[in-house]
Amino acid sequence: MLRFLTAGESHGPGLVTIVEGLPRGLEVNLDGLGVELARRRHGYGRGKRMSIEQDEIEILGGVRHGRTLGSPVAVLIRNTEWPRWREIMNPGPGDTANVVTRPRPGHADLAGMLKYDTEDARDILERASARETAARTVAGYLSKTLLALCDIHVISHVISIGDVVAASAMPDPDDLQRIDSDPVRCLDAEASRKMIDEIDRAKDAKDTLGGTFEVVAHSVPVGVGSHVQYDRRLDNLLAGAVMSIPALKGVEIGDGFLSAAIPGSAAHDEIVRVDGNVSRETNRAGGIEGGMSNGQPIRVRAAMKPISTLMQPLRTVDMSTGQPDQAVRERSDVCAVPAAAVVGEQMVAFVLASELMRKFGGDSVDDFNVAVDHYRKRVAGRIGQEP
Repeated sequence: MLRFLTAGESHGPGLVTIVEGLPRGLEVNLDGLGVELARRRHGYGRGKRMSIEQDEIEILGGVRHGRTLGSPVAVLIRNTEWPRWREIMNPGPGDTANVVTRPRPGHADLAGMLKYDTEDARDILERASARETAARTVAGYLSKTLLALCDIHVISHVISIGDVVAASAMPDPDDLQRIDSDPVRCLDAEASRKMIDEIDRAKDAKDTLGGTFEVVAHSVPVGVGSHVQYDRRLDNLLAGAVMSIPALKGVEIGDGFLSAAIPGSAAHDEIVRVDGNVSRETNRAGGIEGGMSNGQPIRVRAAMKPISTLMQPLRTVDMSTGQPDQAVRERSDVCAVPAAAVVGEQMVAFVLASELMRKFGGDSVDDFNVAVDHYRKRVAGRIGQEP
């Protein structure tokens, strides 16, 4: 199985990602990684920082001549704004006059200040920033590359922003370019225009908007994950990984909460024969039953709250004086749901790649491919048998 760690602060020198467990021989393309990082920065409603940020990438270890070695892969994403923040974020000894004592509602600021006994919320907010998700994108890109060897593709799209909801549709891998070219990454063109109008209204009101998105994984083989322990269940792993994205407050698999409001006769996916194969005509379960993939597309939906940093700050208390005040105001997006959807892809891809490595193993890409192919042929033989 895979694991990754990230390090770095929002305005520090850079972010570092270390990914361990990848097989030898996986192709690593810096241009492809750069494209994936750029996808995370796009989307209507993002702030000016997205046009300032440039992801300068350097591979520090684990890759030789464009392919993984089987050892941990380490990647550095340099922060091009670092020179402007050198005094405030200098890792060397010293102090700064720029102390943040007014925690922002909805952020990690206050809880972190109390937990770590610091007078400066910047000790907390720099690491709690969603900028950390750029480092996750490295793990997500490598995971997607591994999944592509098995013809597994992960794609996301925006379902709603504010109270504007798109028409129901599930994207195929071929829809990626169309989705990424839309300003809010929505399949429904009419809903997209309304979402943009909602974002504009929120911006004029100095407010922010949240929304929902869906991540779909196509061609995941049956049996990824397990029913035998709570921490091996695929739905548990996916929900936790997606919920770990900053500002996300809800996750559902398949029809999720809708299933709670309908009878069982309408909530489950009947098992039928289609063209001689055992299959399903519906996918209400979102591709997961009993903690395992069931061969249908995996569908994970997530809800993102409105961004907490407002241009019209909310009330708070200055922790240095104990007096009521307004929250500190940092640069902020109006809406980051399209970007969060891309990060959702990365986290879903990482969980699936990790569970495939757990199931099929292999110290090299060739060993991994052989194991996956053998398993798929065995399963195909079972579900393709006529009674």
